[in-house]
Amino acid sequence: MDTRTAAERLVEHLAGIGPVAVAFSGGVDSALVLAAAVRAVGPDAVLAVTADSASLAAAELTDAVAFADRLRVRHLAPATAELDNPDYAANGRDRCYFCKSTVLDTITAVAREHGLHAVATGTNADDARDPFRPGIRAGDEIGVHTPLRALAMTKTDVRAVSRHWNLPTSDKPAMPCLASRVRYGLSITPARLARVERAETAVRAWLADTGTPTRDLRVRDLGDTGRIELDPHLAHRPEIAPALTEIVRTAGFDNAEITLFRSGALNHE
Repeated sequence: MDTRTAAERLVEHLAGIGPVAVAFSGGVDSALVLAAAVRAVGPDAVLAVTADSASLAAAELTDAVAFADRLRVRHLAPATAELDNPDYAANGRDRCYFCKSTVLDTITAVAREHGLHAVATGTNADDARDPFRPGIRAGDEIGVHTPLRALAMTKTDVRAVSRHWNLPTSDKPAMPCLASRVRYGLSITPARLARVERAETAVRAWLADTGTPTRDLRVRDLGDTGRIELDPHLAHRPEIAPALTEIVRTAGFDNAEITLFRSGALNHE
């Protein structure tokens, strides 16, 4: 379908749901759901809820607050305690299931405290086909709404409608949680997540300051080694390697390596 039709159908779908709390990470998908909900039922009938946990980068929470304010939507950021769950902290391949169960239980409770019985997430049609998304099952078990998935909207569709509505998130790179940077089997701890965030933030800042910004960037925690993943135009530039290696070591890793960015790389290792 064309972009205008997709946008109209999304608003109609949210109107059918009615007053809603949106699980709002600050990313492009949940931002579109939030914007559509506002168009459908008005800002006073919408609540944006961002799970504030150790796995959420501070910059993402800042962006979420600004976006909700732009839409004049109430925004809450309750603390979540997924790290207290040993099944999550063990960091097996089903880690996201335990994370989403905790996060969505918290968001659902917050929604009900504010008189809302519907919760929606930004799960899209591409997510539903991804075999590495056990968190989707958690949402289905809790009974949350997934408007983008219900309308078969892909990430491409999401970005197209976001541009159609002039949302500032339309071209925002994917920014999954910090735990997704940690190799499976390595325990998830606040210190480990903070180290990843510290390293990634510092690498991004150095690249921006030297006029060589990168769109897709990850620092993966492989244990003693921090692996920097960069866009192709930077990954093979040897002159930046010494600086980035030193940055990652300063952040707390014993060693560092640089390679090409690959989305979900740890899922294939």
